Amino acid sequence: MSTADRPTQGPRHAAGQYPRVRLRRNRADGWNRRLVAETRLGVEDLIWPVFVTEGSGVREPIASLPGVDRLSVDLLVEAVGEAAALGIPAVALFPVTPAHLKTPDGREATNPDNIACRAIRALKTSVPQIGVFTDAALDPYTTHGHDGLLDEDRILNDETVEVLCRQAVAAADAGVDVVSPSDMMDGRIGAIRDALDGAGHEMVRICSYAAKYASGYYGPFRDAIGTKAALRGDKKTYQMDPANTEEAMRETSLDLAEGADMVMVKPGLPYLDIVRRVKETFGVPTFAYHVSGEYAMLKAAAGNGWIDNDRVLMETLGCFRRAGADGILTYAAVEAARLLRKG
Repeated sequence: MSTADRPTQGPRHAAGQYPRVRLRRNRADGWNRRLVAETRLGVEDLIWPVFVTEGSGVREPIASLPGVDRLSVDLLVEAVGEAAALGIPAVALFPVTPAHLKTPDGREATNPDNIACRAIRALKTSVPQIGVFTDAALDPYTTHGHDGLLDEDRILNDETVEVLCRQAVAAADAGVDVVSPSDMMDGRIGAIRDALDGAGHEMVRICSYAAKYASGYYGPFRDAIGTKAALRGDKKTYQMDPANTEEAMRETSLDLAEGADMVMVKPGLPYLDIVRRVKETFGVPTFAYHVSGEYAMLKAAAGNGWIDNDRVLMETLGCFRRAGADGILTYAAVEAARLLRKG
């Protein structure tokens, strides 16, 4: 068939003219707006990042993350139980490692009785219905605050991957559902997949931080796990340049080829274009992380009365869904779940 013989397609949005066409008709009533909404946010879209620390009965507020606490395992189990009752499907666990257990090589990461593994066991025993994610990365365990092994000023790639494999297996032995490599080392997804399978954990999922940028939005998180003051230099040699889009597609493609079950974009709001491209290009489960700096800015503005906290929070989370995110990691997950229940 020649080009001239091909039927022409009309425009996706048929042309229309006022006054016959009034787009405000479908905005006139709440029931109608709900009926024609193109994007929906539900509690099932939320993943709650939580911080676990040593001790018993410990609740430590994090100044740069208003409303977020470091919790000892016993209080964490209670809090996650409440989250599960609200319908939140999963939590992402981040350990606060005592200073005396931090070493240059981050060996505590592979300890089967470290704080993360103990918390995983407690959560899967007491709240088995909720999914548990945990990172594969060394920054909570190193004295220098980097995600990998450090040789003077150079992050060692392959040597780091070997440690990450042992860390992932330790978490899987403890009962974790999803290992989330957040380190951005090359080749780590395939190596971790092989390690998990070799240890009999073929059903443990991998959620890759496929496009994790060297961002300035991570400061409050580093406060929370105690790495901000310790960090030597920056992470620009392994985390991605915020200027790059095509590189994110390459990273995601490689991680999927190596066996990632889900992929993540981090940070979230400043990178919604990346979320959209990843989802449209690969069509795989795609998550976005509403990171600590984004959350802290929202809370600071709301605390000063400059914005309506509830309205802006729900608008923000809806933006992630509109961009194509299947799941959203947010420190406001419990808060949002309660708002969704209220309708």
